[in-house]
Amino acid sequence: MNPKYFVLAFFAFGLAVFAYNSFAPRPQDPHTVQTTSGKAGAPLANVDVPELSGLVAEGRTAFEANCASCHGVNAAGQDGIAPPLVHRIYEPNHHGDAAFQLAAKNGVRAHHWRFGNMPPVPGVSEQDVDKIIAYVRALQKANGIF
Repeated sequence: MNPKYFVLAFFAFGLAVFAYNSFAPRPQDPHTVQTTSGKAGAPLANVDVPELSGLVAEGRTAFEANCASCHGVNAAGQDGIAPPLVHRIYEPNHHGDAAFQLAAKNGVRAHHWRFGNMPPVPGVSEQDVDKIIAYVRALQKANGIF
């Protein structure tokens, strides 16, 4: 192949990639979504709740006592307040169980959402957080997040 044609093809390909990346519609970035309705406190996710028993039911009680005031009923998040935990960002492969333990113990600097930093949760034990994790993971699984 003539070197001129190779160089020309290389630049044409680069121009095509640039044009596609510049003009193609982009999906909304879930890392920046924090409002849906504009109504403060409105749920940010529709959450199907499975039948709960044992450790998972205990986790729901612990979640309601320690987390729901910010993360909403059934971890659906609250518009303008805190993100939903039933979201693909919090799937086990991205945020493992240890991340939930650390978040409760130390708080979290804002990094996925624009809600601000999460403070530590005083008075919640590691055992309580284990139960909360079991509850959140059950909700995630029931909603197609593995």
